[in-house]
Amino acid sequence: MGNRKTIKQRASVRHVRLRKKIKGTAVRPRLAVYRSLNHVYAQLINDNLGVTIASASSLDVAIKKSPPTRSKTETSRLVGSLMAERAKKHGISNAVFDRGGNKYHGRVKALADSVREGGIVI
Repeated sequence: MGNRKTIKQRASVRHVRLRKKIKGTAVRPRLAVYRSLNHVYAQLINDNLGVTIASASSLDVAIKKSPPTRSKTETSRLVGSLMAERAKKHGISNAVFDRGGNKYHGRVKALADSVREGGIVI
């Protein structure tokens, strides 16, 4: 019974396994998603240089100004559309999706779908 891993520990193991395979470049940066209990964060990362190109989160002023009576999934959609807008601004049209060890479901899926709708190929 004491050997069971917590949800965070299992996500961490999944994330390490994913990061072995996924690498962002200048042409096709990595779209990393972090999902906390209340917020969602997304970054476009060039792993060759170790630089964050663009980022968006549910704490951004652009998203905080909209009505607060929305679900976390709807907030993730807004973050995804903001991320796509900022990626286009930097001339990025392709990205590698890094779900951060989370299951591709719910808020993570909503963010990814919204980025795709914004014109970024994942």
